[in-house]
Amino acid sequence: MCYPFQFLPFFPISHFRAAMSSSSTIAPPAPENPSADQSSGSSAADPPPSRYESQKRRDWNTFGQYLKNQRPPLAVSQCSCNHVLEFLRYLDQFGKTKVHLHGCVFFGQPEPPAPCTCPLRQAWGSLDALIGRLRAAYEEYGGSPEKNPFGDRAIRLYLREVKDSQSKARGIPYTKKKKKRKITSNSINGQDDPIKNSNHSST
Repeated sequence: MCYPFQFLPFFPISHFRAAMSSSSTIAPPAPENPSADQSSGSSAADPPPSRYESQKRRDWNTFGQYLKNQRPPLAVSQCSCNHVLEFLRYLDQFGKTKVHLHGCVFFGQPEPPAPCTCPLRQAWGSLDALIGRLRAAYEEYGGSPEKNPFGDRAIRLYLREVKDSQSKARGIPYTKKKKKRKITSNSINGQDDPIKNSNHSST
């Protein structure tokens, strides 16, 4: 549930870039048996984290740093969907996707023939993926799924609005890819056709 919105000062760009490029600041939980962990580590090195896990950790640290730079600083436990929305809007200044305004002559053109002065924004796909990673990280670090601000309805509505507005402004429809049906010998022979099967059963 969203609480009344309160204006938050912007996180300085220099701090944001430093947080993105710096190493992780959140230490993983310590093993229950350090001596056993050291002995096992000597025999076989832990596999490096996947690209997704590394990006998720960077995103989580960046959001945590954003909250710390507010006045007064905020803890993740104090975060609401309003803070998440402000964070998403704040990220637009680092965007690289041209989103044409309604008054622009290139509005709705996927490949404009000339440059224009319309602003750069974060692409809808990037924001959607970011929210997915932060939502997972919130619960991995002990947050309750029922109180997850990244899964709030207001966030889904905001992403839908960004998706629709960018689709119209850029002239690029965002459609879900249909899953290809696996063709089997039964489906080729018509045995999997529900209409044919119903006809056979009725006769």
